[in-house]
Amino acid sequence: MLTVLLLTISNVFMTFAWYGHLKHKDSALWKVIIVSWLIAFFEYCFQVPANRYGSNRFTVAQLKIIQEVITLLVFIVFVKFYFESQPIRWNYIAGFACILLAVFFVFFFEPATTPALGH
Repeated sequence: MLTVLLLTISNVFMTFAWYGHLKHKDSALWKVIIVSWLIAFFEYCFQVPANRYGSNRFTVAQLKIIQEVITLLVFIVFVKFYFESQPIRWNYIAGFACILLAVFFVFFFEPATTPALGH
């Protein structure tokens, strides 16, 4: 649970660093880059511990899938409230459903005796 909480906080910072400036297109690009990097610092302050703690329980692939699902959930909320004029369309939801299918394969599908890739 701590991993999911830290990843969620990290993704809130990440989403603002990557997309928040789009609401302020009149700002100079160099200023936007600096502010985004400052915000991203806090993203890393949560992302790194989340992955460190999470690696005790999850595989790296599972951590990545968890992070992607959280990213999409945070992004949907962000777009809904920060960019109110941009609707969430059906194809966005369909794409998100495909990511959830990845969760199924990574967490719930265990091959019988197939060795891991690269081994």
